[in-house]
Amino acid sequence: MPKTKPNYAFIDSQNLNLGVRSAGWQIDYRKLRLYLKNKYNVQKAYLFIGMIENNQRLYTALQSAGFILIFKPTVRYFENGKETVKGNVDAELVLHAAAVTFADYDKAIIISGDGDFACLHEFLEEKAKLLHIMTPNAKYSQLLKPFASRIIRVDTLKSKLSLNVSKHQKSQHRRSVETLGVSGNGDASSVAKKTAKVKNQPSSRRGKKVQ
Repeated sequence: MPKTKPNYAFIDSQNLNLGVRSAGWQIDYRKLRLYLKNKYNVQKAYLFIGMIENNQRLYTALQSAGFILIFKPTVRYFENGKETVKGNVDAELVLHAAAVTFADYDKAIIISGDGDFACLHEFLEEKAKLLHIMTPNAKYSQLLKPFASRIIRVDTLKSKLSLNVSKHQKSQHRRSVETLGVSGNGDASSVAKKTAKVKNQPSSRRGKKVQ
């Protein structure tokens, strides 16, 4: 008998992190990785994230938890006098789910409430490869309504996935997870500078390990 392929997860870190934080709680990413593995046989979990200098500790922690990080260079700019960091992972997530790893997995779990992924959901549904769409909360895009039967809200799993930290740890964690609010893919060696915009590098097709 042919060997059954495992399931993969593709995570929009910005959408997940900001959606959960807006509800006043934080995800324990180690718990999330174990949940995906134990509940849905997710062998590989790709987390698409922006690369920002001085966040190596966060990247190492996420890798230690079992995520495969796909980086994208970020751009820093000022808006209304406030420094903002921007990155976008939509194209990279779609590329990996629909092409780069498509032949390697049985079913896909897409973790994002972003309507920009509706075309990906339709494609995976047609190919019988869409397992679930996990949205941070109930405020997901109307474009995902046709997939209501596939949707699982992460906020309903708060008791299983929430991060339990002290006040001191909360302060440290708040600073470290800022990067999770910026998503993307690219060469991990291309780190955004504090004062200059970074030109996008050609997308890397595989996550790179951070030393």
